[in-house]
Amino acid sequence: MAEIINLNKARKAKARVDKSAQAEANRTRFGRTRAQKQADAAETAKLTRLLDESKRD
Repeated sequence: MAEIINLNKARKAKARVDKSAQAEANRTRFGRTRAQKQADAAETAKLTRLLDESKRD
């Protein structure tokens, strides 16, 4: 015989898991220091400038 589950508890447990996964994604996406953001921006600008200088007319 199958195990009886409370659907309300299962729904809430799934919501908790989904919310924690979203929180983890947000931490990796937005949880950077100002110095890290500036370093990434400088690297992107450097690569963009290098690419633009390498183009032929």
